[in-house]
Amino acid sequence: MDKKEWKIPYARPEIPAALLQAGYGPLLSAVLALRGIRTAAAAHGLIEGGMECLHDPFLILGMDTAVARVRMAIDHGETVAVYGDYDVDGITSTCLLTDYLRSKGLHCLPYIPDRSEEGYGLNCAALDALKAQGVSLVITVDCGITAVAEADYARSLGLDMIVTDHHECKNDGLPDAVSVVDCKQPGDSYPNDKLAGVGMALKLACACEGSSEAMLDRYADLVAVGTVADVMPLTEENRYLVRRGLAMLAQRPRPGFAAMLKEASLDPQRLTAASIGFGLAPRLNAAGRLGQTGKALDLLMCASLEQAAPLAAELCELNRQRQNIEMEIWEEAQMLLPDNVPDQPIVLASDNWHQGVIGIAASRLAEQFSVPAIMICLNGELGKGSCRSYGNFNLFEALGACSDQLIDFGGHALAAGLNVRRDKVEDFRRALSAYYRNNRPEPQPEVQCDLLIRDPAMLSIDSVQQLDLLEPYGNGNPRPILCLSGAEVLNACNVGGGRHLRLRVRLGQSSFEGIFFSHTAEDLDIHEGDRIDLAFHPKVNEFRGHVSVQLQVAAARKHEAAPLCRDILEQQGDCLWAAADACPVRADFVRIWRESKGKLRMGADAQSILEQCPDGMLPETYCICLIALLEAGLLSGPDGGIFGAEAVEIQGKADLEATHILRTLRSMPRS
Repeated sequence: MDKKEWKIPYARPEIPAALLQAGYGPLLSAVLALRGIRTAAAAHGLIEGGMECLHDPFLILGMDTAVARVRMAIDHGETVAVYGDYDVDGITSTCLLTDYLRSKGLHCLPYIPDRSEEGYGLNCAALDALKAQGVSLVITVDCGITAVAEADYARSLGLDMIVTDHHECKNDGLPDAVSVVDCKQPGDSYPNDKLAGVGMALKLACACEGSSEAMLDRYADLVAVGTVADVMPLTEENRYLVRRGLAMLAQRPRPGFAAMLKEASLDPQRLTAASIGFGLAPRLNAAGRLGQTGKALDLLMCASLEQAAPLAAELCELNRQRQNIEMEIWEEAQMLLPDNVPDQPIVLASDNWHQGVIGIAASRLAEQFSVPAIMICLNGELGKGSCRSYGNFNLFEALGACSDQLIDFGGHALAAGLNVRRDKVEDFRRALSAYYRNNRPEPQPEVQCDLLIRDPAMLSIDSVQQLDLLEPYGNGNPRPILCLSGAEVLNACNVGGGRHLRLRVRLGQSSFEGIFFSHTAEDLDIHEGDRIDLAFHPKVNEFRGHVSVQLQVAAARKHEAAPLCRDILEQQGDCLWAAADACPVRADFVRIWRESKGKLRMGADAQSILEQCPDGMLPETYCICLIALLEAGLLSGPDGGIFGAEAVEIQGKADLEATHILRTLRSMPRS
């Protein structure tokens, strides 16, 4: 079974009356309340928010100067270069701004460096090449904020530069450019500092055009794909941008996206942020990872489906190649790991790895071992690394603290890149480990459930369908994880060639079907009649005309009663709602008293008390009985609590039904 640490909320969920009165169902209302939304107006703003979610682009520091320089270029018919990055955010940013500037009559050259040969960001050789082609203005997208030396070099060539970026700024100053447009730069007061690089490119186009609506109508699909692919928070302004982009992809996708959707077998009418993250983004990313970014850019710039179709097919083939390379890297990385499970950042280096793919492998390592992971591709005396964080550990700050061991670095708190000398890799590993020991993040449960479901009506078809109003899900707006605790397994069988588990479980008088991909009944040791805990996402499933709610299982384990029992024994009253189905009957008290022969003696902690639970009795029921006996005066502890309590004789007959715990439980509905 699953050995991960779980956190289940046992308190009764808040279901604001104002949301119910506004027509939101109890499940959606409970999820909204968890996210701090308790009024109809706030719910409407989240779900239906429109153009009012967008902020004035001129609130961004440096935007007015940038717009003035772009307009001067348009007026004088200059040759302009848009210098981007090779990931999806960079590709969509480059496409957006190149298309916009060309629509204004400018000769605009898109430039994305080769990941393996040039690496991330600006480089002087590329600036020389652009100057030789007559470029007088370079506009960076999704890069440039740390290019202090390169900006100085551009100035020496007579090249003007506008930097648009969304990455973190270093402490050694900003590039000396005509304008720096980055919401994270000191002094910037723009309300949303979580825009993707493509969001920043959009804001520049909006400011130049004087119309956010016109630009969003034209580029929302690019903005959505770049924002989701770069894992930006899908809240407020970003959420609206992605919603608009999903609608555009469904109704009138540009030819490149239409071809890609078809090649990836994605239904445009059922697109979600997850569809972008797992369907479109990897295929576009594959081009950059394997040094063929131009194909992805060409695809998005196609004017017809006929032009786009063969390029989409090529990108899908590149993605398959990327997957094969990734598997080879992954297997070698496993062999390089120490025998013991890492409890500090993983830093691995090899001469054999493909620079474009190590970031994915680093992500897998971080998830597998629950620590940050850095994978470094060595070439001669130098190494280029991809870094992925875990558990709210700020990688950007960590790399800054270890910068003496690095040539340079850049990125975000959760993902970054670095350059390091081969002979400094071990020094960097030690420095990062030392920093991590002093700044280790608080451990987080690996399975963190948002809502415990006790009432089967909460999982009605209508209730589950309403959750779709929270789309698009993603960073900052995660898909809620629901939980069943102590559900009875009615059936468990392997499907899909024995690779996946289908199960049916009972909750109260209702039953639900679930599917757990890439797990089997044997792996999880699940059998008919077992009581299990399930963490899941509910989904409305339609098959051969039959519509039902299906549980898409994210984690499963044998029912673990100890956490709730501990809360009951410690008399945390808000936990009783979760224990209502375990409310005891008279026979339970009789059995406990008879088996102890009236000599009950409690242990000093919850675990020792649970070890005394009679066979076949629910541990939760046993603990409720003990607290009722304590309240009735039949048990007495040294400090008035259950731990260390012993049976005592009382005068007269104890009225167990009058105890607070039983009266509270009897008043609660059962599943």
